[in-house]
Amino acid sequence: MPRRTATMLASTLMLIALLCAGVLIKVPYAEMTPGPTVNTLGDARGDAVLRISGRKTYPTAGHLNMTTVRVTGADYRMNLVEAVYGWLAHDNVVVPHDTLYPDGKSEEESTQENAEEFSQSQESAKVAALKELGIPVSTRVVVSTVIKGSPAEGKLHAGDVIKTVDGKPVKEPADVAKLVTRHTPGEKVVFTVVPAADAAAAEKAGKEPVGDDKITITTERAPDADRAMVGIQAGTDHTFPFTIDIKLADVGGPSAGLMFALGIVDKLTPGQLTGGKFVAGTGTIDESGKVGPIGGIRMKTVGARDAGATFFLMPAENCASAAADVPAGLTLVKVKTIDDAVKSLEDISKGNTAGLPRCSAS
Repeated sequence: MPRRTATMLASTLMLIALLCAGVLIKVPYAEMTPGPTVNTLGDARGDAVLRISGRKTYPTAGHLNMTTVRVTGADYRMNLVEAVYGWLAHDNVVVPHDTLYPDGKSEEESTQENAEEFSQSQESAKVAALKELGIPVSTRVVVSTVIKGSPAEGKLHAGDVIKTVDGKPVKEPADVAKLVTRHTPGEKVVFTVVPAADAAAAEKAGKEPVGDDKITITTERAPDADRAMVGIQAGTDHTFPFTIDIKLADVGGPSAGLMFALGIVDKLTPGQLTGGKFVAGTGTIDESGKVGPIGGIRMKTVGARDAGATFFLMPAENCASAAADVPAGLTLVKVKTIDDAVKSLEDISKGNTAGLPRCSAS
């Protein structure tokens, strides 16, 4: 066999061996890629994403698209070839597996956590949108979770409305912990609550929950500090003056909050907030209307531009990283609050884009 032929054959066999090894070798990385976008003003799988009843709504036009990121599952282990391809691909990001799934979380645990965050983002979006429009929303403190095996188990339940602790009114979730920790472990604390079932029935009827059940619980020492605890986490719930349903399957996490809130504002106000333009965006939102940062921003800007967006609303905190590599034809607009976003949309709809608060890499 000629030397040249033998060398080529050996090189080919070595390349095949390396490729096989690359496929077999598993690496501790996960991949993020651009996911689908959904117009909050439109339909998804035949159902309206936002449905409002009991209040006058107005026709909308254009797009207010929420954006998503696809990630490899918690139980999936990339091989070396996939990791190298992901590193080389412009629109993909390869990150350490623990970045997406810390503390060894399973895929089921991660999915459940994302679903809870998504549900909370919807609630916050409704509150923020109505506050932006000056529509009153009743807020109350509730039991969010009860720790298994804690003193509160069997006495308090998720959804119970907490009215007082030791006779002192509760206005914010943080008030509950402050009042409980005034005790020393082993002392009794008295909760005045409206049971969850009664609260749910009142909310369905659009009324304020009424009741004053007294629940006495003996505190115990917290496992991480020398303080009293009963074993609950407090949160907030609301009574809305009309019904707002958000329906979107197979999406998780809190980052759609801003776009849900803007969709609600658009449907409840005359005129077209976008002026028929294609706007996409991302960002968490709290009940006060503050917009917070999110992960996977590069993937979301790419997904937005691929879907046809020309403007992208995003948290100010994400601006520097996103502006370092902006998809062609996409204008990044930074916002800190829902009010910022509404004002920017009004300018976009009128064509007054020169003064938009654009993102920069600095």
